[in-house]
Amino acid sequence: MASCELAIRVVPRASKPGVAGVRAEAVLVRIGAAPVDGAANAELVDTLARALDLPRRAVTITAGAASRSKRVRLEGVSREEAFRRLGLS
Repeated sequence: MASCELAIRVVPRASKPGVAGVRAEAVLVRIGAAPVDGAANAELVDTLARALDLPRRAVTITAGAASRSKRVRLEGVSREEAFRRLGLS
């Protein structure tokens, strides 16, 4: 089964949540939650799982849990397929 890691740049408290393209080689994801008590990380996982049509358990933050720049591991999808599903290819 394929898996990959993506660099993610998070924009918290966004008025229009969702995947917003690529910036500095990282996927830009806007989320509505504030970065308090893990709410932003939980919403990031939900947003990516929904956008990639993956179960939540297949999306794991591997680095940068307290930062806007994160590394996210995706199980069950290749990097190319992830970019295609996110509309970034």
